[in-house]
Amino acid sequence: MSSTEAWTPVRWAENGKIRLAYDRLAAGGDGEPLLLITGLGASRRWMPDGMCERLAAQGFAVARYDQRDAGESTHLPPTATRSPFAALFGKRGDAYTAEDMADDAISVMDALGWPSAHLFGQSLGGAVAQRIALRHPDRVRTLTSMSTIPGDAAGLGALRHLRMGTLARFARVKFPDTPEGAVEAGLAVARICASPGYPFDERKARETAERIADTGIHDAGAQSRQIGARWSGPSIDSITVPTLVLHGDGDPLIRLSAARKTAARIPGARLIVLPGVGHEVPEPVWNEIAVQIRELADTPSRAA
Repeated sequence: MSSTEAWTPVRWAENGKIRLAYDRLAAGGDGEPLLLITGLGASRRWMPDGMCERLAAQGFAVARYDQRDAGESTHLPPTATRSPFAALFGKRGDAYTAEDMADDAISVMDALGWPSAHLFGQSLGGAVAQRIALRHPDRVRTLTSMSTIPGDAAGLGALRHLRMGTLARFARVKFPDTPEGAVEAGLAVARICASPGYPFDERKARETAERIADTGIHDAGAQSRQIGARWSGPSIDSITVPTLVLHGDGDPLIRLSAARKTAARIPGARLIVLPGVGHEVPEPVWNEIAVQIRELADTPSRAA
């Protein structure tokens, strides 16, 4: 089955004026709802199909969506802050809030007909997943947060967990806003995020970049709006759902300290460190991640 055939045709959810593109994995349709949330500026298609199929094999109905300012979802007009670096240092635009981004996921769940779901977010998607669990705890069954900072961190609290040298490398990823430029940007980002414990397969990375051709991963304006979305809700210490924190010990972008801090602050959270894994979800750990999310889903809720 091709990647296109593995997923339903694109569908749309709405949160006010924002249209959110989403689809569902064809396999595992009768399983427990599991919503996947991708990283900064990235299309939903960056979530590996193979990992999604392993999640379906563990009894999940898998859906994914494009966050606002990413993929096929609504892209907002430019703001004064067009640099992700500036947004990180607090020079935030006023395009939308982090609460708005959390509500987007709920709109997708509503469109899917899911009263509640398990969440798996990677990179920025992990921070968004934490915020969803805070803002809409009754809609979240379990939370898996991977390769991200604490969802309530801002300013210096966020910067202390980031590797500035890698941020500088990302800032130099500049390619034309064309399909060819998107492919080269995708390949460059894949190299930066690669897992040091596993060989980098450049041919496969290029094939993935060509299949996705995602301009969002080098759209500085969209990324600055996502990073600049201010969170004003409660702290992650208030999360009550069963939580798993995953982090690669070879992550070139976000320090392991971020995962340790997140797991220490969320009551009952469990931290699993993935040896040799970078800022990505490499094939050798797909099965382990699927099994761990299954085990988390089988954990009795603390609210029960």
